[in-house]
Amino acid sequence: MQIRISALVIAMGIMSGCSSFGASGPSGSAIMNAADKPLASATISVAPLTEDIARQLAAADRTPNFSHMFTETEVMGSRLGRGDVLEITLWEAPPAVLFGSVAGLMSGAPVASNSLSQPGQVVDENGLIKVPFAGSIRAAGRTPAEIEQDIVSRLRGKAHQPQAMVRLVRNQATNVTVVGDVANSGRIPLTPKGERLLDVLAGAGGVKQAVSKTVVQITRGDRLASMPLETVIRDPSQNIVVQPDDIVTVAYQPYSFIALGATGSNSELPFEATGINLAQAMGRVGGLRDDRADIRGVFVFRLEDPAALGSQLPPNARLTSDGKLPVIYQLDLKQPGSLFVAQSFPMRNRDVLYVSDAPLADLQKFMNMVSSAAFSVIGVANAVDSGQ
Repeated sequence: MQIRISALVIAMGIMSGCSSFGASGPSGSAIMNAADKPLASATISVAPLTEDIARQLAAADRTPNFSHMFTETEVMGSRLGRGDVLEITLWEAPPAVLFGSVAGLMSGAPVASNSLSQPGQVVDENGLIKVPFAGSIRAAGRTPAEIEQDIVSRLRGKAHQPQAMVRLVRNQATNVTVVGDVANSGRIPLTPKGERLLDVLAGAGGVKQAVSKTVVQITRGDRLASMPLETVIRDPSQNIVVQPDDIVTVAYQPYSFIALGATGSNSELPFEATGINLAQAMGRVGGLRDDRADIRGVFVFRLEDPAALGSQLPPNARLTSDGKLPVIYQLDLKQPGSLFVAQSFPMRNRDVLYVSDAPLADLQKFMNMVSSAAFSVIGVANAVDSGQ
């Protein structure tokens, strides 16, 4: 019996000397005390996740969409440009004055022709074409019908009831450039139909990656906007009419966040280009572990863009060398309203979601270790007693 008690006392002494029982990361109190601690050239900011901050960050994530950024709706495929190749045909009613000629013989009799055809007319670098008896005519930026009317008005009084037909043979000017993760990058010609964004993507053979992980960027002059392809498909108003010289860039965006600590799963999880919120992120990791998690210790670690914080930016904040602010957002799930806040807080690529252990978790680990050791020692003591 004395051996049993001595062994148990020794085991408990060893256990009580342990300063740490292992953990998956820092404690909640250590994180809350990290404010203003140095991180390279910057300082860490710890911010309680409030409704105001969540709304501010959500507003910063709302970039201009295609329908607001690009308001032009004119169908430009019918307007000609420099380098386009045209076929021009001129007629006049008999008796022909300008275009009368003998086209050949039919049954031994001459056949008169009252027309003139000009194939392969190229719109020159000045945007002009040359038409017999009509002179130089501006073609760039005009429709074939407008050019026909101009030709007829110039020939009136010279030819007998003149008529003209202008046909686009080869489109060299009104094109959209499609590059990136599509089957066939290249220039897609526009037609009078008025091609939309999804039309030119289809013309390039479609995207090569999953729609949910694909982002489309449109560059028009000095304006630029990006949107998830899934949003464009779901919202017809974003499937805008493209314009000549637009550049459509398709990019594969494998967004992900990392979950650590007392969550249902510690791993890196991908999410869609349309984005997810913090509540969805917690759901995807299986929630918090009831036996370990501190419901006041849900943290999101992020290198934040200072512009996204706006008025919420801490005074005297020191940024990293690339202009980012190390921020730890803390969500207190003990407050029922925090679940609504979590639905407003947008997760971003490379965020770290960390849930700290509850303060009593270490005590529970200690008691489990003592119990295991005590039962082991008692077993050994019983074996010794039985052998005596």
